[in-house]
Amino acid sequence: MTDNITRANVLIEALPYIQQYYGKVVVVKYGGNAMTDETLKQAVMSDIVLLSLLGIKIVLVHGGGPEINAMLKKIGKETKFINGLRHTDKETADIVQMALCGKVNKDLVELLRSHKGKAIGLCGLDNGLLEAKQLSEELGYVGEITKVNPEIIITTLKNGYIPVIATVAAPNDKNGAVYNVNADTAASRIAADTGADNLILMTDVKGILHDRGDDSTLIRNIKLNEVPLLKKCGVISGGMLPKIDCCVEAVRRGVKKANIIDGRIPHSILLELLTDKGAGTMIVK
Repeated sequence: MTDNITRANVLIEALPYIQQYYGKVVVVKYGGNAMTDETLKQAVMSDIVLLSLLGIKIVLVHGGGPEINAMLKKIGKETKFINGLRHTDKETADIVQMALCGKVNKDLVELLRSHKGKAIGLCGLDNGLLEAKQLSEELGYVGEITKVNPEIIITTLKNGYIPVIATVAAPNDKNGAVYNVNADTAASRIAADTGADNLILMTDVKGILHDRGDDSTLIRNIKLNEVPLLKKCGVISGGMLPKIDCCVEAVRRGVKKANIIDGRIPHSILLELLTDKGAGTMIVK
């Protein structure tokens, strides 16, 4: 009886959040440990299917670094990173396209289907969903998004499907090659251009911490005007800088809130969206 009461209380706590998000778009950037650990992967897929069945319109945006690295290793090509971004020559760009749009994307679609979800795999080339220009000559075929054409995403959502998006982009410059695009950046722009209520970035950290060595110092809420000071005093630094910038950009473009959550925790998406406590740091205007 106690277990049943506990379950009922969980559902009651979730009710106002289900009502809040019903019919709304939530963009989830999927990556990190949650993409490589089999137990976490299954938890994420079940979370997304559950939220979709509750009437929440989930858009899943993914990277695929480990798969890209594995393919490059098979052909004996060295992986090179510059300031955290993969240097992408023409051969690497072809591998990125094959890995992300092919194996990773379709594996995720099949995983969602195995959990009784309805999903369609897309990439930035479909109907010109993502257009980009070269970010820098030094990085090669790494793109900076210039335009999002969200029509195909909106149509997919209206028909009751979960769009699963691989982040390569069509060229919008003279290079004429497919661009590799950072998945956090792509998710931020997609959230803004689909009118999303929420952007969720899954990471391998607790969130933004006052003391990076102490998980108990998690900052649960940050306002946009607090971000510059947190950067200045070093609370936000290193690999967290580009993620917070993506969140800030999304909120500035009209997304109501952006969340950096700990993807190492099973069902962290549900904890963030459907509970009072959440599972990371929330950035709001």
